[in-house]
Amino acid sequence: MDLEFKTYILKKFLYIARYRALAVLLLLLLALAPAMAQNVVYQGQTSTLAVVQQPGETYDWELYNDGTVNFATVPGNCPATSATFVGGSIGASVNVQWLKPGFYFFKVNARNITGCSNNIKIGIMEVKEALPTAVLEVNPGDICEGAWAELEVTFTGTESWSFKLEMKDSAGNSTVKQYSGIQGTNNPYKIPINPLATTTYTVIEVVDKYGTQKNPSNSVKLTVHPLPQKTPIYLKKP
Repeated sequence: MDLEFKTYILKKFLYIARYRALAVLLLLLLALAPAMAQNVVYQGQTSTLAVVQQPGETYDWELYNDGTVNFATVPGNCPATSATFVGGSIGASVNVQWLKPGFYFFKVNARNITGCSNNIKIGIMEVKEALPTAVLEVNPGDICEGAWAELEVTFTGTESWSFKLEMKDSAGNSTVKQYSGIQGTNNPYKIPINPLATTTYTVIEVVDKYGTQKNPSNSVKLTVHPLPQKTPIYLKKP
């Protein structure tokens, strides 16, 4: 559990402890604390929330972006622009897409065959800034041997960036070159290239202020046409 996460949880505990009506929530959160470090996703990702299905029970889920309320009586208060259920909020497992960074709470109500509920479970999710990505373009897409082209790398995320570029030629030979210290004023980042043979370029890792993405980019291919063989030149006599 990282320091930011611990600090956030401690503040919530101290706030909740001021209100007798939320004492039960404090106990629930304390019981869940050892597992909370597992609930970390990145902005834009979709994760699954689940409980073990019990015979005769149905489950409905709610999301909160305000952890100061009494979860036992207050319905979910998270706007759909921050986090939203994908495919519905009913079932032993549901999917949630996390749209904005921050800390969220989720609640599941367990209902018996009569529809009555006497059991709830509370959890917390930390949503971190989205991992960076890179989009590659090459211009032109084919050249003659000895000519130059330009590889353009466009980043998402927060500066500064560093990345590893893999270059694989038509024979399967691969090399990796690393670039670092790229600021926002250089996004997109342009690299002049003049390979001797057809080459495929892929960013295999990109790092920004908030994290490392291990599968960040598309691949682009630069086709290199060989020069023609030298042949004698004959002049036609007048």
